[in-house]
Amino acid sequence: MRMRGAGRRARLTRGLALLVIVVAALAGTPAHAASRDAIRDREYWLDDYGIRSAWSVTRGAGVTIAIIDTGVAGGITELRGAVIGGADFSGLGASDGQTPVGEDGQHGTLVASLAAGRGTGSNSGVIGAAPEASILAISVGFGQGAVDSDAQIAAAVTWAVDNGADVINMSLTRNTLDWPESWDEAFLHAAENDVVIVAAAGNRGSGTVEVGAPATMPGVLTVGGVDENGAASWDASAQGITIGVAAPSERLVGVTPTGRDVTWAGTSGATPIVAGIVALVRAAHPDLDAANVINRVVATARDAGPPGADFTYGYGYVDAAAAVSTEVPAVEANPMGDLAEWVRINRRADATPVPAEIVVPTPEARRESRASDPTGTLLPSVVTLQLVGIPVLVLLLFAVGGATLAVGAVRRFRPPRSR
Repeated sequence: MRMRGAGRRARLTRGLALLVIVVAALAGTPAHAASRDAIRDREYWLDDYGIRSAWSVTRGAGVTIAIIDTGVAGGITELRGAVIGGADFSGLGASDGQTPVGEDGQHGTLVASLAAGRGTGSNSGVIGAAPEASILAISVGFGQGAVDSDAQIAAAVTWAVDNGADVINMSLTRNTLDWPESWDEAFLHAAENDVVIVAAAGNRGSGTVEVGAPATMPGVLTVGGVDENGAASWDASAQGITIGVAAPSERLVGVTPTGRDVTWAGTSGATPIVAGIVALVRAAHPDLDAANVINRVVATARDAGPPGADFTYGYGYVDAAAAVSTEVPAVEANPMGDLAEWVRINRRADATPVPAEIVVPTPEARRESRASDPTGTLLPSVVTLQLVGIPVLVLLLFAVGGATLAVGAVRRFRPPRSR
């Protein structure tokens, strides 16, 4: 599964860039609003997906969401005070992750505004699903920088875990079902530290015809997209068997690094809505591990297709109020899968086999073995057969063969008896 060759790396780079650039191009239409209140009114998902109701329990205070993206402009009104730290792994941005990088630097800020935007007042401006959660701004360069994109992502995930992230939002896709081994270690590090990773399914309109990594990785909560009426989105989502829940991916409202409100579409926006809901669950149930946090989200989702999980809606429409308040039995395993077990099974072919070692027991060990196991005096051990029995048997066969030939020769050339 390890990626090799410059050509493969080039395809990976384009795959990472595609979701970011094309989806953000949909963000070019200004939100039609004479006042900021109209912006808030356009956030239909706040009521349709139980988010506003969940705020009566918690607004996400004390939970940190890492946004691994093109950087987050923390100085805009909607995110002022939300960004508490950050880092850059592209070599192109600021060390705090708050300088947008790449051709579409606005993408990360749009994502952050839907996860933890504060609005511009109590009832105005874009507000995120978890408006009191904190943000770690992590900038990566898709196809840019001295470090390849795979290595940037692995380093960014590891840094987020080590710097206090409770939730990691990944509104990006590799556009391949597989992923490099460097991601195994980084994502296992997140799992071992009870960090929930939420990833976008990708967008068919951007060229992602099937869900790609990281959304294919076991243990990751993958988000598919639906339109304003709840129907599976054709252009603004991909579908696949790893989808966990569905969330709005069309007619979304976000904020750019310049503070401009825009309308956009894609699972890049559906994912931070779900990441914000995960933050609400973590705030309401701080004792839950990552597996049970994810289980709360998928177990309380409103079924949208055939009974049970399906490749279009996953377990159904995400429901923030139910995820925060419903009684949900505890689970022992992550319902989205076990990456450690996947690695154990699927990476074994890459391991170098180690030849079995023959251990020759000492005379003392042989005596102790005979004393403790009476059958040892009757049956030879495997080692004895290897070192003694087999060579003796070979010599015996040669001896018998030689004797047989000798007897035959004597009989053939014996002089006839006189009569």
